[in-house]
Amino acid sequence: MAMASLFNHMSKSLPHKHSSAKLSKSIQDLVSAYVNSNLLTPSFQARYMVTAMTKAAGFDEMVSSKQRKYFLLGGKGGVGKTSCAASLAVKLANHGHPTIVVSTDPAHSLSDSFDQNLTGGMLVPVQGVDSPLYALELNPEKAREELSSKGQHDEGAVRNIMDSMGLGGLAGKMGDLKLDELLETSPPGLDEIVAISKVMQFLDSPEYSKFRRIVFDTAPTGHTLRLLSLPDFLDASIGKMMKIKKKIASATAALKSAFGKGEPQQDDNDKLEQLRLSMGRVRDLFHDPETTEFVIVTIPTVMAVNESSRLCASLRKEMVPVNRLVINQLLPPSASDCKFCSMRRKDQRRALDKIKKDPELAKLKLIESPLVDAEIRGVPALKFMGDMVWR
Repeated sequence: MAMASLFNHMSKSLPHKHSSAKLSKSIQDLVSAYVNSNLLTPSFQARYMVTAMTKAAGFDEMVSSKQRKYFLLGGKGGVGKTSCAASLAVKLANHGHPTIVVSTDPAHSLSDSFDQNLTGGMLVPVQGVDSPLYALELNPEKAREELSSKGQHDEGAVRNIMDSMGLGGLAGKMGDLKLDELLETSPPGLDEIVAISKVMQFLDSPEYSKFRRIVFDTAPTGHTLRLLSLPDFLDASIGKMMKIKKKIASATAALKSAFGKGEPQQDDNDKLEQLRLSMGRVRDLFHDPETTEFVIVTIPTVMAVNESSRLCASLRKEMVPVNRLVINQLLPPSASDCKFCSMRRKDQRRALDKIKKDPELAKLKLIESPLVDAEIRGVPALKFMGDMVWR
């Protein structure tokens, strides 16, 4: 019986009004019954039974504190980061922690994982869990447009003042600075920074202050590495931009005063200053071992392990807390003589041996996640995966 058929059978076997806790336990009881009755295929039996022998993820540590915690899951593209992040969020919510899960990957798949529309830039409630669980796929371009429009507004205000004094030519020269384009031409990693700072704004509001676990489904490794160093880079860049704006404002004020036009209005809500403060908050968040943990997700191939090792080294260099490595899509042992499977298992063993010998990855707590023969899609499937992985 395939995984999809198993889920269909389980859903028909359960009462419609089961609580989430009873539903999760019933799923496990049903799976155990199927395993013991030999109704499952040998390959799925092996996949299920192998999870009983995997190393514990230390999930108790992840739920023990009542302090707000942030978990960022990242790694090579295509290794199953979204499924791991979504299943972790579901399990955290089912263990009494109001939780938010956010995708900062420009190529979102969180909606597919939950089988629910999470677009639109607003938090969407996820049904079927014991504690509140909200999810969203942020649109960083929309947030950047807000900053860009503010830059255009400031530049336009300066131009209008100088036009009124007959200094339109000088205004044109200053317009060549094109401060708004500095915001529109975003460096790699800015999308993720804007997304994370937007979530932190959500959490500042009384409505969402109760959420104690925040899970980020991050972009692939390359974006993540640039993301880590971007707050410092932007802090310096924004500082320079603010100095230019202050010089322009000072010159404009002097000219306006000389022509008897009075003092120009000062904007108390400078978006550049707000962005700079947001960068500082994100930077502090990344480096706080009391509240933040980066979880690396990989698959058992040498290429993926090599990339995960470089990511781990970069995380440690940037002083980002990293303690766990999820090895996803593991093929279980089998008595089958399938040549393809045999070759894959050999590659898998090489990758696992490499992890054990790697100076970066060997220090992490290893979490093994088996390959299953159907999509992990929807809350019941995510609960099932969460119980297998986050132990």
